[in-house]
Amino acid sequence: MKIQFPEGAAEVKEAVRVQPQENVSLLSFITSERTAETIAEDLRPGYPLAVEGPSSSSLSGDGFRHLDLTPPQELKSVRTTSACPPCVGDSRRRHIQGIEIHIGEVSGDRVRVYLAVY
Repeated sequence: MKIQFPEGAAEVKEAVRVQPQENVSLLSFITSERTAETIAEDLRPGYPLAVEGPSSSSLSGDGFRHLDLTPPQELKSVRTTSACPPCVGDSRRRHIQGIEIHIGEVSGDRVRVYLAVY
């Protein structure tokens, strides 16, 4: 993914979900809201983060549950967007077809970032 974990990130969890057609890399961590928004912007999403509660994630099945996390598609008021690196000429991630970005509130200005990359 070529994503640097932000300094001070907490509860960092990462896995690869093996699926019949393609593998999905899952990454999640807790950080400040401002940092999460900066990370989302750096991924060059196709549209701004927007609330879609519950999330309309294309992840099927258990999503992030095997990481002992509530899947983003089950959260209320999660902000979500997606990015297509090849569509915007992001050469840093040219081997990635798409990225789902979900940001859910934890407490105060802390949020949980969920990234699903395929």
